[in-house]
Amino acid sequence: MGSKASLMLQKPEIEEIHKETGFSHHQIMRLYSRFLSLDKTNTGFLSREDFLRIPELAINPLGDRIIHAFFSVESDQDQVNFRQFMRVLARFRPVKRNDDANAINSRDEKLKFAFRLYDLDGDDRISREEILAVLHMMVGDNITEAQLNSIAERTLAEADEDKDGFVTFDDFKNIMYRFDAEEKMSIKFVS
Repeated sequence: MGSKASLMLQKPEIEEIHKETGFSHHQIMRLYSRFLSLDKTNTGFLSREDFLRIPELAINPLGDRIIHAFFSVESDQDQVNFRQFMRVLARFRPVKRNDDANAINSRDEKLKFAFRLYDLDGDDRISREEILAVLHMMVGDNITEAQLNSIAERTLAEADEDKDGFVTFDDFKNIMYRFDAEEKMSIKFVS
């Protein structure tokens, strides 16, 4: 698999990816081209370092968490293939009326993805410490520790419906339904 030519997508693969993700054939080919440009080793896989070559992720304060999500959602290894890459990107596809409620880009799937950004230890619940850590990632030293602690406490108090000291996915989902998370977690992919 050393050459780019050996990595070309075949029509049946394109059709399978289309059915699985909802991306058009043209979008799949454009994203495949982008994937190949990131794959500097020509192996058909991307590493965490490859993702860091994406300028928007490299400068995003949550870039490491977003990159981590590509690996924790779709792979238990340290590499992601094109199909895994597409499944994660599909979560950001806008929801259309005819999309299945269980589709990869459904509201729940988008929220699960966002939840994992905050669930740093992967235990399916967000602690006060995790909220604080994410706040540190987002604002750095721009606000005081006391202000960050206050925000973390208020967030936990507001989101933790059963008052167990953690935000579960159900808690997270309930609080996010108040906002238009679906719209905020959608990217318009060029057709």
